[in-house]
Amino acid sequence: MNELTRLNASELAGKIHSREVSAVEVAQAHLDRIAEVDGTVHAFLHVAAEAALESAGLVDASIAAGSAPASPLAGVPLALKDVFTTSDMPTTAGSRILEGWRPPYDATVATRLREAGITILGKTNMDEFAMGSSTEHSAYGVTRNPWDTGRVPGGSGGGSAAALAAFEAPLAIGTDTGGSIRQPAAFTGTVGVKPTYGGVSRYGLIACASSLDQGGPCARTVLDAALLHEVIGGHDPLDSTSIDQPVPSVVDATRIGAAGDLSGVRVGVVRELGGEGYQPGVRASFDEALAQLEKLGAELVEVSCPHFEYGLAAYYLILPSEVSSNLARFDAMRYGLRVEKGASAEEVMAATREAGFGPEVKRRIILGTYALSSGYYDAYYGQAQKVRTLISRDFTAAFAQADVLVSPTTPTTAFPIGDKVDDPLAMYLNDLATIPTNLAGTAAMSVPSGLAEGLPVGLQVMAPALGEAIMYRVGAAYEAARDDEAGSPLINGVPEVTR
Repeated sequence: MNELTRLNASELAGKIHSREVSAVEVAQAHLDRIAEVDGTVHAFLHVAAEAALESAGLVDASIAAGSAPASPLAGVPLALKDVFTTSDMPTTAGSRILEGWRPPYDATVATRLREAGITILGKTNMDEFAMGSSTEHSAYGVTRNPWDTGRVPGGSGGGSAAALAAFEAPLAIGTDTGGSIRQPAAFTGTVGVKPTYGGVSRYGLIACASSLDQGGPCARTVLDAALLHEVIGGHDPLDSTSIDQPVPSVVDATRIGAAGDLSGVRVGVVRELGGEGYQPGVRASFDEALAQLEKLGAELVEVSCPHFEYGLAAYYLILPSEVSSNLARFDAMRYGLRVEKGASAEEVMAATREAGFGPEVKRRIILGTYALSSGYYDAYYGQAQKVRTLISRDFTAAFAQADVLVSPTTPTTAFPIGDKVDDPLAMYLNDLATIPTNLAGTAAMSVPSGLAEGLPVGLQVMAPALGEAIMYRVGAAYEAARDDEAGSPLINGVPEVTR
């Protein structure tokens, strides 16, 4: 493995901007790494080698001409989840119904990455339309966890997380609807951040559930995630749900946190997240993380969020209902797959949707259509929205007692491929700890917290809306202390694909 691929994004940026190495060399090293291991990992659906090298070359030329880098991450490679539209690459959302589709426009996130001089290596694999917790529901094959290629990398953004863990890219972009950034981060020993809803533009993000979807940064360190967050965040007039406020100064907060002092910070331990059903090794890792936070000066406070236990049920009514509405646009009439079967538009539409959608997508469309149907709307969707309000109130009460809340990111470590794919309820339970944040629209991140039985475990840090600064500070402080004592899992662990 080329040593350049082992460096973190901030380290690579420093070398590129000082002209110690070229952005082209860095891009090529990662393209070589993809060629070496992605046949096994299958993190990428599309590799844009020529465009990546061209983009890197422009950064080198600009630096050679004496211009300041376009951003602190200019020249650093990145893997982009294939749910963001890109005019120069296919965008499939992991579905056959969009196979080969080349959008006529870039998502705002893609535009901001290009303007920052970041090298987009390609598009990563995902559960179809971001519906899944294992990346087994992609129409284009399973992504494998680099730590154990017989196990899943999490989902729906397993491709982005696996690319980081396999050292195919130092940065990635994911989306989080119910945990799709944080859960793969926990399973792969990487960092994943779900920003406040509206903190990162959704323009050009193919919708799963519009009131829940949120793009965010994925990286191998908290600082790298913060640097990327400041690139992609901020108001976008093209997105009506975008928050018209500056991006929180998360990079400064991360640097403060890395100094390792959490004196005066109140950390709320959520009573309802971490009991029955949590793997013993995950619980032990969480207890060790709590002790570490206390050692850093944080005050631990137990908080109760009694309505969190209803989050899973509410989520799986709200999300399918929005899916039913959003996916109606895939009608074989305007773009994507078209199966010519029958004489009428309705017959063509039915045949196309039958052939183009996978079983999990169909399941959620059916559930959502039923929940929204006449006579059932108030009983199901309406009641779920009331539960959502109660969960938001739980967060408000908890944040009155604590600056951040913590929990294990996931109940278990990565599970074997095929283990839960035929049991939807067992699969849905993977998002038990992550879903409440999406329902409330608040911020959360997953930071590696060591290993359990040789597999990565994540610590979830949750913050109020627009409270990313304190969240990054706590995450960075914990990361620094963990590295001092045990070493980063990705540095001292042995992912299978690096052996």
